[in-house]
Amino acid sequence: MIDSIPKEVLIDCAQLVKANSIQGSKMNNINVVYTPWSNLKKTGDMDVGQIGFHRQKEVKVIAVETKINEILNRLEKTKDERFPDLAAEKGSRDRDEQNERKAQVQEMKRKEREEIKRRKEMEDLRCYSTLMKSEKMSSNQDCGYDSDDFM
Repeated sequence: MIDSIPKEVLIDCAQLVKANSIQGSKMNNINVVYTPWSNLKKTGDMDVGQIGFHRQKEVKVIAVETKINEILNRLEKTKDERFPDLAAEKGSRDRDEQNERKAQVQEMKRKEREEIKRRKEMEDLRCYSTLMKSEKMSSNQDCGYDSDDFM
């Protein structure tokens, strides 16, 4: 994964690191260390700015001899510095997530109501209560002949 980074991008990043480093910008022939963020290790007893690594095999080094102004000027032209209102963005994201959860809950409740309605309809079809209506019923006494005359 980290090996798939193009060499040109690594050189650009290393030049930015050298240019923005207090000590590194004054020196020549420095080494820039890079690794995936998941490999970084920080414990409470470490000084400010000091880090360690979980796996030394994932640590890569690129050598930077001198500052190359052409690269830095090209990168400076594409710089886009923003000062976002992080609290407002977080609040907006939280509201969006809450609205999405509410919509999911409402959809689940709607599906449950439909399922209950469908089950009730199926139960009514299986039940004889719809067939046994008193207005549709008649008895032998209502026919006009007596059932005692059978034989």
